[in-house]
Amino acid sequence: MLSGLPRSERAIKVNASQAQAARQVMIYGHPAGLRACGAESAQQRKSFGPNNCMIALVSILPVLFLFAAALPAHCLQYPAAPRSSIQDDYFGTIIADPFRGLEDPDSPETKQWLDAQKTLTAGTLAKLPGRKQLRQRLEELWEYEKYGVPSMAGGRYFYTVDTGKADFPVLYVKTPQEPRAKVLLDPNTFSKDGTVALTRFAPSQDGKLLAYGVTKSGSDWRQWRVVETDTGKVLPDLVSGIKWSSPSWSKDGKGFFYSRYPEAAMSGAAAAENEKVYYHRLGAKPEDDVLVFTPGDAKWMTLPRASDDGRYLVLHVYKSSDGKYAVKIMDLSGVSWGDPASIAKAAVVGIGDDFRSEFAYLDNIDTTFYFKTTYQAPKARIVAVDLRAPDLSKLREIVPEGADPIDDAGILGGKLLVSRVKDARTRVDLYDLNGKFLKALPLPGSGTVFGFPGQRADQETFFAFQNYVTPASIYRYDLAQDRSEVFQAPQVKFRPQDFVTQQVFYRSADGTFVPLSISHRRGITLDGRNPTWLYGYGCYGNVQTPNFGVSRIAWMERGGVFAVANIRGGGEYGDQWHQDGMAGKKQNSIDDFSAAAQWLIDNRYTSPRRLAVNGASCGGLLAGASLVQRPDLFGAAVVEVGILDLLRFHKFTGAYLWTDELGSSEKPGQFRYLRSLSPVHNVKAGLYPATLITTADHDTRVVPAHSFKFAAALQAAQKGEAPILLRVEKDAGHGEGMAKGKLLDLSADRLIFAWDAINRP
Repeated sequence: MLSGLPRSERAIKVNASQAQAARQVMIYGHPAGLRACGAESAQQRKSFGPNNCMIALVSILPVLFLFAAALPAHCLQYPAAPRSSIQDDYFGTIIADPFRGLEDPDSPETKQWLDAQKTLTAGTLAKLPGRKQLRQRLEELWEYEKYGVPSMAGGRYFYTVDTGKADFPVLYVKTPQEPRAKVLLDPNTFSKDGTVALTRFAPSQDGKLLAYGVTKSGSDWRQWRVVETDTGKVLPDLVSGIKWSSPSWSKDGKGFFYSRYPEAAMSGAAAAENEKVYYHRLGAKPEDDVLVFTPGDAKWMTLPRASDDGRYLVLHVYKSSDGKYAVKIMDLSGVSWGDPASIAKAAVVGIGDDFRSEFAYLDNIDTTFYFKTTYQAPKARIVAVDLRAPDLSKLREIVPEGADPIDDAGILGGKLLVSRVKDARTRVDLYDLNGKFLKALPLPGSGTVFGFPGQRADQETFFAFQNYVTPASIYRYDLAQDRSEVFQAPQVKFRPQDFVTQQVFYRSADGTFVPLSISHRRGITLDGRNPTWLYGYGCYGNVQTPNFGVSRIAWMERGGVFAVANIRGGGEYGDQWHQDGMAGKKQNSIDDFSAAAQWLIDNRYTSPRRLAVNGASCGGLLAGASLVQRPDLFGAAVVEVGILDLLRFHKFTGAYLWTDELGSSEKPGQFRYLRSLSPVHNVKAGLYPATLITTADHDTRVVPAHSFKFAAALQAAQKGEAPILLRVEKDAGHGEGMAKGKLLDLSADRLIFAWDAINRP
């Protein structure tokens, strides 16, 4: 399904639960009584220096080492961050930026400060008893088979398998007739130090070739190569400068379309601009690739997808990350790839050129194009547009908007598969191509369903099912026989029946009802003493449906509670739910999150001192803002790769695409609310809970300067004894492509840190 994405993009996204599981690391630590020195005077602050954000919860042994005798309490002296007198004038408001120098990771002063932070963090965490045993247990629990959803092409299945024993999952290829799959690509052989990873892959329509992406040190920048699926021979073709797009093969299998940035855009943290669409003919040099399309603005980005019939190239053109874009449909029937002039003459039809709606391309039958769209339907609908008369007033509604938003859709076996979200849980309905409802697809339970790759004529497909206490199992669905069967099911060392998940609805500050999922061991006592982890995201209209992580099971085995708040800013209830938590209404997201924490406290699941708050990326903004607004509400915070400087975020890499979602400080009205929300700019001297801020040196999405500046500000402002630590992962990025060893090390550190904070006497 995965409407609107190139088919190659679908191939990896349906395998994304694996990567997501690797990122879902809500971790906690050891009762070692860490304390930071509270600087009570200017002289003290001077002597201490200017002290101043997805995630598989990794499980732990319910063993006694976590209750070993605490280390003696001690004070932390934070490294002196380089300061400057830089001030910015925002429409008459002067804003100081004392830690601007930390935006340059290569300056001697920043390097010296980071080295000192590394020493402080590593040394502090290393003193906590039981880390070695914990690390061993994490590795034991991680060693179960995780399967990707198979993609199909040319009678072949392509899927990944992660045994949990190697750094990265291995890509396999298999035909239904073969008894065993064979290894096609093993990224564990790509580098000796585990810093080079396989990202996405895209088989040609006949399945004889496969393009695959490679990233180094977790960077969003990637190269694409091509391998023969029968022989395993890697061809000399290599294209670079790719950030978001995946190759989409032409029907003849002789080349693929892709988007790339110029080489200059790949260096440093400066804004990446001038992405264009090219066609790469196998055997050609990248510099000879044919320019196919240039968007109307240097900051716009384009995702190309060739139609299955080979006649059209569908271009989704984005000017922001708000999920609304323009669609350009290029007729390739008269194009000769040896004649660039013929490309310029190709007919192009535009749909949704005002960037006000989503128009996600599903498929086409001749000139009839099917889209999932939010045009005049904030909860989405399925429509058909005739390319000969593309006026939107003449579109034909196939599946109308309903009470529950459509999250995804696809056309397979002559049927429409439509995935809806009801209260943050997935359901899948089948329709014929005229919109007649056929049936609801039987599912294994309440949770998340994703996958369904394939083409219109395919009579089989695959999907995955998971929830908070059920690892992702892969199912094969026979559309002709209307029958599902287990394709692969992992075995994890725990008893699912020992745990329960319930969903409640609580009131936010403005009276809005918000869903909250709470998972725990059966029969816990509601005495206000349960260690509780509260996670949230609430950005870009992303829907947070249940996903599995072994660490969550471990947390619950020990009596902990794991909670997910489906706050505004996500897409759980459609586009309006998204809009009510974005830009000038972003405070709603934070209020929703704080209200979730308060509900857990009021209903005696936990207490503030036993509550850990967590978010990553845009969720790191949520966690960071919640921390500085309500430091009294939490006992610990783990702020991961967060967007934390809201006045300058748009100046780095591709973050200008987020301005429709968050706003821009270059606009007076938006500056005012960004100033009021920005975690970096709202740190004040006071008592803050124990905080671990994590980032990585090769994060090209949310640059590490956000975390650097936030850590420096918090360390300088901390007047209490709770530690403020910065952890910077070397040779890693925003989360994708992290080797197993790095993941488990990071997980152990997070676990030890947060458990100490919420369990100290």
